[in-house]
Amino acid sequence: MKKITILGDGGWGTALALTTLQNNTETTLWGPFEDNIEAIRTTHKNRFLPGVDLPENLKATSSISEAVQNAEIVVLASPSQFMRGTLNMLREYFVPEQMVLVNVAKGIETDTLKCMHEICAEILGDNLKYVTLSGPSHAEEVARGIPTAVVSASENIGLAKLVQETFMTRNFRIYTSRDVISVELGGALKNVLAIAAGILDGMQLGDNPKAALMTRGIAEMARLGVALGGKRETFAGLSGIGDLIVTCMSRHSRNRHVGEELGRGKTLEQITAEMGMVVAEGVKTAISAHMLAQRKNCETPIINAVFNVLYNNLSAKDAAYGLMTREPRDEED
Repeated sequence: MKKITILGDGGWGTALALTTLQNNTETTLWGPFEDNIEAIRTTHKNRFLPGVDLPENLKATSSISEAVQNAEIVVLASPSQFMRGTLNMLREYFVPEQMVLVNVAKGIETDTLKCMHEICAEILGDNLKYVTLSGPSHAEEVARGIPTAVVSASENIGLAKLVQETFMTRNFRIYTSRDVISVELGGALKNVLAIAAGILDGMQLGDNPKAALMTRGIAEMARLGVALGGKRETFAGLSGIGDLIVTCMSRHSRNRHVGEELGRGKTLEQITAEMGMVVAEGVKTAISAHMLAQRKNCETPIINAVFNVLYNNLSAKDAAYGLMTREPRDEED
């Protein structure tokens, strides 16, 4: 029986725990807040995944040393902006020869502009058994057994297949890839574009502009991804256009919700106050993506527009029509 530890007791970490338990694993869920962990142990419910009953064989702890002891697979399910703190706590107990590290966070660190694989290598060392798992996968649906397909990516394809075999169920299908950079960037950048899609929804502009935004958005994702060392074709897969579609269209999408509220005229401060502890990764990733595009001299007009709406007081209306009135160009550019 494989022992799996999931670091992060949010909705996505909890949904993955339910998935791995279906495959006869010993799964432990770690979270930093003892009150939430105690509620999981005693009520078998998690406030971050409402309406879902948790099985009694799901272990939960707020002790990271207890959580990772003898673990074979360690899943990183903390939000991306808290990943460094989680890794610093993990470092003392992490055994690289024994443990496979699986990242499921979707973001780019704001201060360093590093992707998750780069932060992991910086803190835990270069000789990691590292996999990233990403794709169109809302926790609310995965937890209820709704059919879902994602990508397991690693430079070591054997590790990608190990995660595929360990996590895949009849309702959770996993494909493999070697393109870690593109898979991680697809998961991060689509959150910024989902804010833009939500702005259109909030302005009640209909379906045509959203279709244009998503199509041009995937072009931006691929353009920036290639500039950062990724492969263009990966962005046409589940971790690219697949994740973009679900995040731009779904009622479950926190990033789309932020955009929708912006489109209705609310400020970012009002929206984040209303959301409380719920994290919309795209709000911070907009900064990272905008700065990376500038660093690489890469044209990303939609990402830049979202950044300016969030942080430079550009109105949603001016952002939308500014994109429409840009200089004419060829679609392949």
